[in-house]
Amino acid sequence: MALSDNTSEGRLAASLPGWLKTTLLTLGSIAVTMLGLMFITFVIGRVMPIDPVLAIVGEQASKTTYDAAYEALGLDRPIIVQFAIYVWDVLHGDFGNSLLTARPVADDIARVFPATLELATLGVTMGIVLGVPLGVVAAVRQGSWIDQIARVIALVGYSMPIFWLGLMGLLVFYGILGWVGGPGRVGIFYVDVVPSVTGMILIDSLLDANWEVFKNAFSHIILPASLLGYYSLAYISRMTRSFMLEQLSAEYITTARVKGMSEWDVVWKHAFRNIRVQLITVIALSYANLLEGSVLTEIIFSWPGIGSYITTALLSADMNAVLGGTVVVGLIFILLNIFSDLLYKVFDPRAK
Repeated sequence: MALSDNTSEGRLAASLPGWLKTTLLTLGSIAVTMLGLMFITFVIGRVMPIDPVLAIVGEQASKTTYDAAYEALGLDRPIIVQFAIYVWDVLHGDFGNSLLTARPVADDIARVFPATLELATLGVTMGIVLGVPLGVVAAVRQGSWIDQIARVIALVGYSMPIFWLGLMGLLVFYGILGWVGGPGRVGIFYVDVVPSVTGMILIDSLLDANWEVFKNAFSHIILPASLLGYYSLAYISRMTRSFMLEQLSAEYITTARVKGMSEWDVVWKHAFRNIRVQLITVIALSYANLLEGSVLTEIIFSWPGIGSYITTALLSADMNAVLGGTVVVGLIFILLNIFSDLLYKVFDPRAK
């Protein structure tokens, strides 16, 4: 009977369209990954030597007040029950309330995430526009002075602490030269001048046709975005160079050159075309890392993004905010990986 059931299930699975099976597997993978991420983060939040009850009632509260708050938070229940309740609430879009802001965590994340999205998008765009051509030229001119400069740029990008570069950038370009705006997203006189449509102030100022706000916002974002862009450039250029060197040493490249094909066609129409799929993964990972790992940059430049939000929440024992921010960041990683898989099929028909 069991064999018959298994055979029936196998036939049912085999009868499903390919796109449906792929969709079900993808959704299952997302669910399992997110559940694992939420469970690990939830457990860490519960075993950390930080008491969320004291963060609410204060250290001078009586035992009766403490116990009442302890039960109200559901901390008297088994941890697996607490986790099940949390997952159920998250599935309904409820991440709980923040202890710091007394607002729903979902609303806080919706407020701070566009700032990080704007900063990371501008940074990774700089990394792509500068890093890809630099890596290609360095590979084509292997051993030349251009290659040496590209390798030094990548090495410095990996080696220098981001907080030191941020502080030096503020000192030189803001404090001494005055070329850029200071910390924050805009000057104090431009706060809430344009209506918030997307939450990204550059786009909102363009939609409002307020060029003065756009100019001021750009002067504030250009330095932190350039800092993130430099780290993205270092990673992307290094990987592009490595991928291109592998392709340029292949036999089909030698054959193309022997046939008299121009160097431009050899490099860009043949070698570079074959590394596009690999670059998709590199760029997606770089973008995800900027969205998630720009904590120090946001703190140095007083940038009100999700990185600084999670850090402040962690230091204040606001575990609802920490858990909510972590879930959002994890979901971003997963979605970017899925997006890169979809792009594989666009650039490489063999992946279909």
